[in-house]
Amino acid sequence: MTSRKKGQAKVLTTEEFKRLLKYVSSNTYAKRDTLLIYFSFGLGLRAIEMAAIKLRDVISEEGNAIETVTLPRTKGHKPRDIYLTDQRILKLMMEYIEERKSIAASKRQVFSLNHPLFLSQKGSHFTNKTLEKLFRTIYRNAGIDASSHSGRRTFATNLIEQGMDIRAVQVLMGHSNINETAKYVQSNPERLKRITAKAMF
Repeated sequence: MTSRKKGQAKVLTTEEFKRLLKYVSSNTYAKRDTLLIYFSFGLGLRAIEMAAIKLRDVISEEGNAIETVTLPRTKGHKPRDIYLTDQRILKLMMEYIEERKSIAASKRQVFSLNHPLFLSQKGSHFTNKTLEKLFRTIYRNAGIDASSHSGRRTFATNLIEQGMDIRAVQVLMGHSNINETAKYVQSNPERLKRITAKAMF
């Protein structure tokens, strides 16, 4: 189990993640909230990054998913790509977009690719602050003490535990310095124990 220092976001266990998904699946905005969770845990995105994504960033004019997505906004404005290759994320994203189209048609509203991917209850775009607040509410209602950064930290921790090359994790996380990524290894004593156990010939 990864140790948690003061100020660090919680890394969720498999059981907690399942509990989180179960909770959001019963929400009024189930598809949106589940997709937010998937983008957080499956792609390692920050709230500020999710809030800035527009429909045109993830689907083409023809309505096809874009596999390599260049994030329109990142921390420090560093260019970064994410990869929509997980079939669960892709399927849910397309279902959510179809739901958005249906809602727009029923309200006789224009469905535009220039609209944000994630819309608030009021039908407007999220700011990073309002999205962070939504994550806190979701976690609290699911009985989990976590924050919007927990998905991102769990994403990195899981990759490292699976033996992913640290430089690949650095790229996926958008860290400018590999020392930032190395913190996830240093705070994971269980992985270090497994590595040590296999160190000798």
